[in-house]
Amino acid sequence: MPHSRETWPIAAALHQFADPSVQDAEPEVWLKTFEEVASVGFEHVDLTDNWLRIGDLDKDRLRAFELMVLESGLRVPALSITRRSIIDPESSVENLAYTHRTIDAAASVGVEVMSLGLHRPFTEAQKKQLWFWNAPSPADPVDDKDTWNLAVERFREIGRHAAENSMIVSLELYEDTYLGTADSAVRLIEDIDLPNVGLDPDIGNLVRLHRPIEDWREILAKTLPYTNYWQVKNYYRDEDPTTGSVTSIPAPLALGFINYRDAIRDALALGFQGVFTCEHYGGDGLGVSAMNMQYLRTLLPAAQQTPTPTEATPMGALS
Repeated sequence: MPHSRETWPIAAALHQFADPSVQDAEPEVWLKTFEEVASVGFEHVDLTDNWLRIGDLDKDRLRAFELMVLESGLRVPALSITRRSIIDPESSVENLAYTHRTIDAAASVGVEVMSLGLHRPFTEAQKKQLWFWNAPSPADPVDDKDTWNLAVERFREIGRHAAENSMIVSLELYEDTYLGTADSAVRLIEDIDLPNVGLDPDIGNLVRLHRPIEDWREILAKTLPYTNYWQVKNYYRDEDPTTGSVTSIPAPLALGFINYRDAIRDALALGFQGVFTCEHYGGDGLGVSAMNMQYLRTLLPAAQQTPTPTEATPMGALS
């Protein structure tokens, strides 16, 4: 049955709870985070792995985590692996093994979507910025057939493993990677050529850049036919053509540069039925994400009610 605005899975990302101590914390600490997420109205959560790496939990702690998920009452339709590129020249083999471990762990808590990307850990320059996107990200090598083919081969391997666990894989748009432009992202998906591997058109990652960008409408026109999951966020963006300066700061979904009313309409017209995840950087990220969730629901179709016998139109009444 198609989702409606009342039933559509809209998850909270957990970036704002990132803390190295969480990995070794008592299970009650994990439950407290889930309860805070639920307290602002979310019923779903994306297990963002900069909060907790469930693929690195031993069997006993993974079981304790499963129990905390059950106690919270939240559903966990998605898990996002962040900055673990499977073609990172320094750690690709380790990252590939970590991804496989995480798929196995995610299966135990009912995850349906594995969200992956090719972006790498922050550089020292990025760590010094107020907003990390104001400094260049590490870039995938352009026109390097061997590295491209390695990405295709490894994402196929991951996609097949995910399929064995009834999961889909979604690859996140991100600047300066093989998922950094619409054309490159589509080509990568077509080369991988698996039915359960698609795109996450997180255009927020691109419109925040302080440089010329593709028109977000054109990006969506190319990527939405391949979209199977969607991390949504928005930014204010200003460009001064006389100086070439660009500024961007995070914005609530309804107020920023991207018109999500149009974007969601176009996705629905193509039959999109995937999970949404709300992200926001800065300030009360959870609170803004909750506002974004409520806004998203106004853009989704209301449930179609089947008339009861007393409401049904009498035979011949329109003749």
